[in-house]
Amino acid sequence: MIDTIVLTLKTGMFTILDHDKFSPSTKGLYDASTGYYRLGGRSNITCKQNPTPNELKQGIYKPRLTVTKRINRERNFEITLKIEFSIPKLIYGNNFDELTDADFPTVIQKLKTVLRDMGVYLFEKSLINAPVSSVHYSKNIALTDYTTPYTYLSQLNKLNINKRLDTNRTDFRNEGHSFKYRANSFEVVFYDKIKDLQQAKVSEKRAEEKDNALQLGLFDILTKRKPLEVLRVEIRLNKRQKISQILRLIGKDIEPTFADIFSQDTAKKVLLHYISEIEEAYPPLLNYQYDSPKKFFSGFIRSNPNTKLTLPLKMLGLRVLLDEIGVREFREMTKHYGSSAWYSLNKEMKDLTRTDEPSVFSLLREQINKFKPLKLLANQDQMLNNDKYS
Repeated sequence: MIDTIVLTLKTGMFTILDHDKFSPSTKGLYDASTGYYRLGGRSNITCKQNPTPNELKQGIYKPRLTVTKRINRERNFEITLKIEFSIPKLIYGNNFDELTDADFPTVIQKLKTVLRDMGVYLFEKSLINAPVSSVHYSKNIALTDYTTPYTYLSQLNKLNINKRLDTNRTDFRNEGHSFKYRANSFEVVFYDKIKDLQQAKVSEKRAEEKDNALQLGLFDILTKRKPLEVLRVEIRLNKRQKISQILRLIGKDIEPTFADIFSQDTAKKVLLHYISEIEEAYPPLLNYQYDSPKKFFSGFIRSNPNTKLTLPLKMLGLRVLLDEIGVREFREMTKHYGSSAWYSLNKEMKDLTRTDEPSVFSLLREQINKFKPLKLLANQDQMLNNDKYS
């Protein structure tokens, strides 16, 4: 569904009830008698209110609030409120459990109550229609086929999708338990959800997400129960223009407001859009089973019986290299042959007979298509009950 979302409200959509809850106090933005704050180098002033580490450890979750006074394009002063929060953490205290469309009224009521405790008042209508400036669509994939998140993460590391997704940085971190394609306006992130929680116990900076202190107790619950493997997929659209662009690509010509963005169907289509982009960049040759050169060679000949001997020999050598070093390193090693050499090989791979082996992404696509919300404790209890009767 959605994890983190950023709502940006304009002047008139909110009221600050307690200025001193912000640092520095927002009083100076409104009250001339207290002395206005001097505008900084970017012609704006920011006042923040964030959850404290102590609150998170106590299970108290709050949004991150930023009140900004700036000079707008019309050269007038304007004051905006940015609300950044994880929706499942707000409702459940963790982001293992996922929400559905039916939870939206509960989210609005809970958010309104928490914001009032933080000294900010908003009408429900303002929250429902709040403009969205960033959204992280996500899905927790429970791996039920005896694979682990590393199975998928190691395959992603073999790809070279920087050009296809127009990314400018790739991270493979935490000993291979997190993988990220990053651009200026969006990120595509895959990571081991359980391992990320384990990393957060060591240091919040080593984890993939913020405010993990809130759910560190879950790690103890998980280690006492039957182990659960969870691969988390996140599509982080970090600019309003990017959100609008992706919505149009998936056939949703809507304004990015909170009510319109909070949609299981939209989340599913955004995730499937990026999964398709990644699948297109996955060399088809990697779908051929490879336990040994002999097994690959015999399987390739069976699937492509009308080819000359040189093709299976060439593809065997390519498969061995791609399996060991991936596309990026292979292209780097062979760059003196020119980019046309890789495109020629890639075309030969795409013209091959499709293997009957299931795609490495088939389980991901299947679970995203079903889009059944994962409930952590319910899932664990079901696995325990299955063990009793097996």
